Amino acid sequence: MILLSRRCLLAVAAVVDIALHARPSPVAAKALAARHNLPPRHLETLLQALVRANILKGVRGPHGGYELARERRRITMAEIVRAALNESEDGAEGPESRLMLEVIEPLAAEASQQFLVALEAVSVDELCRKAEAGAVFGEKEVHSDFTI
Repeated sequence: MILLSRRCLLAVAAVVDIALHARPSPVAAKALAARHNLPPRHLETLLQALVRANILKGVRGPHGGYELARERRRITMAEIVRAALNESEDGAEGPESRLMLEVIEPLAAEASQQFLVALEAVSVDELCRKAEAGAVFGEKEVHSDFTI
């Protein structure tokens, strides 16, 4: 069972994808959407939330797109998930009982906090290394050795 929403997982995937593909030029949202089989405009609000959270940096212009705002080893999975959660909260709440307010929600909030603490230990750098080792975007990189 995965505790993260599809939107949170997509946010993590987008940041890792950008970390892997943003050199030498930023990653266009259209290219990112194509790699993840999404409609081109689907990611835009999520990417903007990641920019507001100082995880990504938007680059304007004809060769613009997105790149990491900080080093990938300094960005954690928990930060990305928090940004995606903050972006997706709409504030539409239904009626709540005392059981929900006083028992269920506090325990769920504590469990959620513990889960996010565990995600703090996972950096984008670690996710990138796993993606590269598994060749998720194609063949593994061949590192030539010119030692004689």
